[in-house]
Amino acid sequence: MVKSPLKTRIIDQISDIDAITWNALANPSYARFDPFISWEFLEALEQTQAVAPTTGWLPQHLILQDETGTICGLLPLYLKTHSQGEYVFDYVWADAFQRAGGQYYPKLLSASPFTPVSGRRFLSSSDDYDMGTLRAVLLKTAIGIAETNQISSLHVNFVEESEAKFLSEHGMLLRTDQQFHWRNYNYSNFEDFLSSLSSSKRKNLRKERAKAQEGLEFLHLTGCDLNEENWDHFYDFYMDTGARKWGSPYLNRETFSLLGERMSDRILLILAMCEGHPIAGALNFIGSDTLFGRYWGCSEYRSMLHFEVCYYQAIDYALAHNLQYVEAGAQGGHKLARGYEPVMTYSAHWITHPQFRTAVADFLKRERKAVEYDNAWLNTKTPFKKSGE
Repeated sequence: MVKSPLKTRIIDQISDIDAITWNALANPSYARFDPFISWEFLEALEQTQAVAPTTGWLPQHLILQDETGTICGLLPLYLKTHSQGEYVFDYVWADAFQRAGGQYYPKLLSASPFTPVSGRRFLSSSDDYDMGTLRAVLLKTAIGIAETNQISSLHVNFVEESEAKFLSEHGMLLRTDQQFHWRNYNYSNFEDFLSSLSSSKRKNLRKERAKAQEGLEFLHLTGCDLNEENWDHFYDFYMDTGARKWGSPYLNRETFSLLGERMSDRILLILAMCEGHPIAGALNFIGSDTLFGRYWGCSEYRSMLHFEVCYYQAIDYALAHNLQYVEAGAQGGHKLARGYEPVMTYSAHWITHPQFRTAVADFLKRERKAVEYDNAWLNTKTPFKKSGE
């Protein structure tokens, strides 16, 4: 129950709040640790200008305070002038609204920038307030900001299922999608994992690993083993991937150094080494029970190397460190054959314009049915042994 009146305010930079206060709300003891909503991660993006008005991300974080001024709730929030770096694609909505004479941008977004990882968005650790009340106040305020300032929409991306349910019950439009995650069913090692697969899939994975590993050594670097030379190599890989995908990478060289300085114990950098020189790498973040794959790149193409560095080496690390899941990023149906199973992801959306909201709601109703059907079908196509095999 609420103990005292609550007030909201907006801050335009996370550094206005100290790390201890932010992290106590973002990663309380009762929740699994999420590196992507930590002060260290989000503030590094702002400090290095990866997240800034010049890149189309204007921080407008919503803060909830009690009558003593104590911060008891947070909603990371950004005013966006485009839809890039989000992984929940609303380009068609923007195009339709603007062709009808509306102005879709700027829009409000609550998310961890450039990060398709599901997590908490309405942050609190206080025992003095009912969680539903805190969420409701933050949500009502965010919607009010959109409506008062004639902002087209509010989007809350990659929310946990419990938050998605809450947002849907409070009038937001629910959207679903799917990713592919690996789950540790108490495997003792990689061979034990392979033994759970059908014979043909097991043979294919062994062949892929053997092909990818020819002449290479693989390093797992974390903590004090990370250094600036490693980051130099990985930044080259990162930029090469962006160029190949015709993208515009947001993170700059300084971002990686700052993340390494602040979060080295939460970072796993996997490097593929050829004669002592890195030719490929994958950057991962370590949660309390999950390894999160984020970026990958290479300077030399080798068959199956992407699968080895991003998927199989990640599984090796998870097994060695008793992690329960590997989340290897967005999309990627090719992960299914490699033991990564389909899971649902959720986002929630508020559209200010009534008629446009009705149109989007109709689209999402049909889209959710399609995603549900596809997810059920994919679950019949996993590579695991069927009953009787």
